[in-house]
Amino acid sequence: MKVLITGAAGQLGRALIDTAPAGMTVQAVDRSDCDFSDGDAIRAMVQDAAPDLIINAAAYTAVDQAESDEQTARAINSDAVAALVGAHGGRLVHISTDFVFDGNSPRPYRPDDTRNPLSAYGRSKAAGEDHLRDSDLLVRTSWVYTAGRANFVRTMLRLMAEKDEVRVVADQIGAPTWAPGLAKAIWGLVAADAAGAFHHSDAGVASWYDFAVAIQEEARAMGLLDRSVPIIPIATADYPTPARRPAFSLLDCSVTRDLLGDGHTHWRTNLWHMLRAEKYRG
Repeated sequence: MKVLITGAAGQLGRALIDTAPAGMTVQAVDRSDCDFSDGDAIRAMVQDAAPDLIINAAAYTAVDQAESDEQTARAINSDAVAALVGAHGGRLVHISTDFVFDGNSPRPYRPDDTRNPLSAYGRSKAAGEDHLRDSDLLVRTSWVYTAGRANFVRTMLRLMAEKDEVRVVADQIGAPTWAPGLAKAIWGLVAADAAGAFHHSDAGVASWYDFAVAIQEEARAMGLLDRSVPIIPIATADYPTPARRPAFSLLDCSVTRDLLGDGHTHWRTNLWHMLRAEKYRG
């Protein structure tokens, strides 16, 4: 099967390339290869590639910047999806986010729950979902990270090495997701011919504060940090940002896990794998 992967230089794009199953012929493209705000360029790229399957991991992810640049966010997160769908007769796998929900649910969000994004970024991602056909596959995820890329884990490692204390929001609840595990779940859903909406994150639940505490503990045990610093839990109101974030965005991944018979690995276990990879990178 010939697969076109967009967003190849991103965390998930790289993981999808690295975990591609045998028998997949992968062509990977990124913004250096195609302007994803240009519909004509997208259509030409798809025509040239002539893939059997497209996995769209390209996205505008600057959540706060999108508040003042919603037009660009919508062009990449929504209009580009419409262009991919219009140019490709086969199945499209599209990656979306927990930020399409408003955080008011009393339980983890199911794939068919009502969306109500709070931010420009969330609105642009929800609009992108609306372009998908019944035969396409939508995978929502949350708090993605991997070794060697810009993300919360590596930011925390830097701050813990530089600062005398770190202040982290404790009232936003969700689940971290290790990109290689997400990539394997996506390939599994592809192999199962899944269509419609699915959720995947690592098992368990955490606040950003919980995540930061675990990062320091695991990094200290692994020798990535020479010391421990106080981690101070704060409220969202104490760390104002341009974009509103959902206070509770835990995803119900039970349908995905039941279908694949996998995906039950706790987020802290995958954090350990990521930090080990980070250590080996030097």
